[in-house]
Amino acid sequence: MIRFLSPEWVEAFNEALVDVVIAPPGPDAGLAVADGRFSMAQVVSGGPGGEVRTTFQVHEGRVTMTAGDSGDASVTIALTWADAVAMSAGDLSPAEAIAAGRVRVRGDLSVLAEAQTVLGALSPHLQKLRDRTEY
Repeated sequence: MIRFLSPEWVEAFNEALVDVVIAPPGPDAGLAVADGRFSMAQVVSGGPGGEVRTTFQVHEGRVTMTAGDSGDASVTIALTWADAVAMSAGDLSPAEAIAAGRVRVRGDLSVLAEAQTVLGALSPHLQKLRDRTEY
C-alpha cells in the first residue's frame, strides 16, 4: 500500500500515466489552456503528515504530478484531507466540492475546468493506483 499524496504515491501516479497521451483542449477551452499546457497546484490540509502540496501539470498531451509547489501554477485549489480522499476515491466530484464551498480556488478558473476534464479522462488509468492507495 502507498500512502495517498506521499512522494511515493506521486511517483506511482506518474508511472501509471507514463504511456497515456491526452487529447488537446477543445475549441471552447479558455485561453490559459488553449495551447494544451497548464498546471494546477493543490494544497491539502489536515492529513496524517500535515499539509501536503502537489502540482498537476499538462504539457504536450502528457500529465505529471510533482510533490511540492512548482510556483508556476495558473490556479491553486485548497481543500481538506477528507475531501481530497473523497475526490480521489470517486465519492465526491470536484464540481460538488466546489459548489458546496469545500474547495477554495485562487487563479484562473478555465485552468481548473480543464484540469477536471483531464482528471476525469485519466480516471480509468488510475484505478490500479487507487486499489494500492492507503488513505
